[in-house]
Amino acid sequence: MRLLGVIGYLAVLIKAICESWVDVVKRSINGEIHPQVIEIESIINNPTGLVLLSWSITATPGTLVIDLIPEERKLKVAVISPRSREDIVPFEPYIKKIFD
Repeated sequence: MRLLGVIGYLAVLIKAICESWVDVVKRSINGEIHPQVIEIESIINNPTGLVLLSWSITATPGTLVIDLIPEERKLKVAVISPRSREDIVPFEPYIKKIFD
């Protein structure tokens, strides 16, 4: 089951990186940049899983984790423009499958 989680995670991560890269390029050209800091509560309980989630968010263009509070399972994420939670962490269920 973990192998399927890893494969799903990698597929969703690569897709998210590609989509975000295009979005950031468009926003940079159009000047539609409206930065925000969003607090996200994660469904992941494992500290290593939270670190992987943080890295995944940071690796996705247009987002950056600026704080991780593992005890509360919360992340503060800086985004280039307003986004929904689902747009920021589409790979979270796969990371949960791997670590929880």
